[in-house]
Amino acid sequence: MKRIQIILFLLISAFAFSQTLSSKLDKQTLALGEPGNLHIHISNLQAKDVLSAPKNELLPFHFEEIKDSINKQADTYDRIIEFAVYEEGKFTIPALDFRINGQLLKTIPYDIEVINTAQKDDKINDIMKNKEVHLDVQDYWQMYKWYILGVLILLAVIFIIYQLIKYGRRKKSDPIVMTNQTLKELEKLKKKNYIEDGNYRLFYVELLDITRKFITKQYKIPADVLLTDDLIDVIKLNNTISAENEKTIEDIFLRGDLVKFAKVFPDQQNMQDDFEQMKSFVKRSSKDLEVEQLRTGV
Repeated sequence: MKRIQIILFLLISAFAFSQTLSSKLDKQTLALGEPGNLHIHISNLQAKDVLSAPKNELLPFHFEEIKDSINKQADTYDRIIEFAVYEEGKFTIPALDFRINGQLLKTIPYDIEVINTAQKDDKINDIMKNKEVHLDVQDYWQMYKWYILGVLILLAVIFIIYQLIKYGRRKKSDPIVMTNQTLKELEKLKKKNYIEDGNYRLFYVELLDITRKFITKQYKIPADVLLTDDLIDVIKLNNTISAENEKTIEDIFLRGDLVKFAKVFPDQQNMQDDFEQMKSFVKRSSKDLEVEQLRTGV
């Protein structure tokens, strides 16, 4: 008997101190866009916190929340959501979660039907006549200024990139740049000590290769694909290379071919002289181009 009394006491205490959640929907049939109200009430809070979805985020996707008001007192909690639905059909407000000190309480779900009350022959009147608005230049600027600025920035970036590419190409093809680059290649050839070692064949092979590449890029003459005799003829007809430089190229190229085919055997002095002559030709080449530019007016 005593045990039954204890159980009854515990049950009564639990009901006496537990929170009660109730909810009320004012309409279960709504017209399109007609406001509805859902009222959620919790009693016997005993100053405990209530956790639920944030304001304007309690109802599902199709429900457009117009107003979401919360009134919390020490012992009660009231939340009233005013909403509207802008699609025809049947929709459900699911059971909504509310937590009080870790205890989960849920509302009952509601089914709502949304109907279109407009008739086919209903006349629709404008609330007010359309107004003409005159825009000036300042108004158009405010509307489109970011688009205009964006286009201008894009054009500026394209122009800068174009100039950088153009400058880079011009710099690489500059006669002085090509001259310095070839002089460096000649110095590398000298450091291989072909002259001191008497390795005349490799010396002339590399010397002529360097010179052919230089003539091709500096004078725009296809020296890298022409035979020696053809190259000499083209140089003489071209009139870009000075007579002094023509003679230097002709002498060294002809001697180089004879060396490569083992018809002559130059000594160190001959090799040294040819190296210095070719080096001088490379240095003088920029003057040839300056004269050509003056002659053609470029």
